[in-house]
Amino acid sequence: MIGENGAGKSSMLDALTFALYGKPFRNINKPQLVNSINQKGLLTEAEFDIGKNQYLVRRGIKPNTFEIYKNNELIDQSSKTLEYQEILEKQILKMTYRSFCQVVILGNASYVPFMQLPAAARREIIEDLLDIQIFSTMNILLKEKTQRNKERDLDCDHRHTLTKEKYTMHKKHLEERNQDHSNRKNILVNKMSANEDFIEKAQKELVKLNNQLSSFREALPNVGKTEEKNLQLTKFDIKIKSQLSGVDKDIKFFNENDTCPTCTQVIDETFKSEMLNDREARKRKLRAGYQRLVNEKNKVERIKKKIDELSQKIHNVTLNIATTNQNISAWQKNIGDIQSELNDLERMHEADTIKDESSEYEKSLQLLDKEKKKIKEERIVLESASMLLKDSGVKSRIIKQYVPIINKLINSYLSAMGFFARFELNENFKEVIKSRHRDEFSYGSFSEGEKMRINLAILFTWRAIAKMRNSASTNLLIMDEVFDSSLDATGTEEFMKILNDLTENTNTFVISHKGDQLVDKFERVISFKKVKNFSQMNIIE
Repeated sequence: MIGENGAGKSSMLDALTFALYGKPFRNINKPQLVNSINQKGLLTEAEFDIGKNQYLVRRGIKPNTFEIYKNNELIDQSSKTLEYQEILEKQILKMTYRSFCQVVILGNASYVPFMQLPAAARREIIEDLLDIQIFSTMNILLKEKTQRNKERDLDCDHRHTLTKEKYTMHKKHLEERNQDHSNRKNILVNKMSANEDFIEKAQKELVKLNNQLSSFREALPNVGKTEEKNLQLTKFDIKIKSQLSGVDKDIKFFNENDTCPTCTQVIDETFKSEMLNDREARKRKLRAGYQRLVNEKNKVERIKKKIDELSQKIHNVTLNIATTNQNISAWQKNIGDIQSELNDLERMHEADTIKDESSEYEKSLQLLDKEKKKIKEERIVLESASMLLKDSGVKSRIIKQYVPIINKLINSYLSAMGFFARFELNENFKEVIKSRHRDEFSYGSFSEGEKMRINLAILFTWRAIAKMRNSASTNLLIMDEVFDSSLDATGTEEFMKILNDLTENTNTFVISHKGDQLVDKFERVISFKKVKNFSQMNIIE
């Protein structure tokens, strides 16, 4: 491809990388890709075949467009733009932007030679070419899993600690509750026992009182007969007193009167004497009877006094018996109430026992222990996998196998371009360059032409390795102004020999200002011209 500066040759590279990767090849901003005349309508299309499948990638700005077609069918765009781009790079192209710029495009605009890349970027390209970047992806995923494992472990520890604390508090609560239940039960049992003791003592006292009552009742005279006898004695008392009063009147009459006051007759002394003797005799007899009556009344009074005393005692004992029976009833009621309270207490305790969550906490702790064990086992596996996926692990072993092949290819290409020095990359992709005299050099020690030879040798080596691994095999090679830079005539001739060897089944595009020198070395020439601020492309057979 030939043309004047600004005709649009390098824009082809920007169009290609923008179509495939959404970014320009040169170090410019994406908005600068839009046509400066109409400021809209940027649209690129890249068609290519992979095996039997045909692909079309359409990408544009103003309006924004990003479509991927496989065999004329649009691939689902339900994912986000970044995820859609990831499908294109990882599942279809299988080549990152950096690798693409190292294997497909060699240009002096923004191309950074492999030897000028930092170690991490070098490793990324090699891993991409050897198709072992999957291990890096796996390592990233592994780190995420390891982080999740740590988070799960911390969460499990937290839940285990929390559950254990709850379990400890629950057990303490149960112990306190059981102790409280035991204390309350003991108090109620003691109360019941005290009431039973009271009842037992009261019943014994009741037996004594009943015995006393029986004894008093047995000793109590017949109240009815005593009252009847007292009544009779009272009647006799009145009668005797009345008779004594009559006798005393008669005696007084005869002692004081000699004449009858009624009939005025003189009372005979003999009659008077007889009457006085009779009345005195009768009086003596009545007095003697009255004395017996008084004695009998005294006996009755003593009996009545005894009856009153025994009745009072019987009343007091009866009152004590009633009081004791009332106390017994009250204590029995207390025992009933205490028993009811004990029953309620036992039911509550049984209900609390049913609600005992100790077994649930124990099950939870067992499950958490199993989970912790599982997490630990998983961590051991992840740590083992981490050892394998480190740069010094599986990738290092694979790279170690390819380092001799890489060095052999680089040196063969250098030799073909007349660069007689031993170039070697170690497993960390640091160069060791020795001349035929065994002097050691670094990449920066060489001239620009020599650096270009090294860059080209490495470029062709990467293409060969990619084809060998079938990881990023491509029949496209674009070189932007390679022949216009530091390659001298000899280097150019040697490079053309290598290029001719590679052009079989390879579409090679060379952008150059030396069209007059190279036009006879290629099958066709693509000419670029700027016509009315638009690039125009013509193919010259």
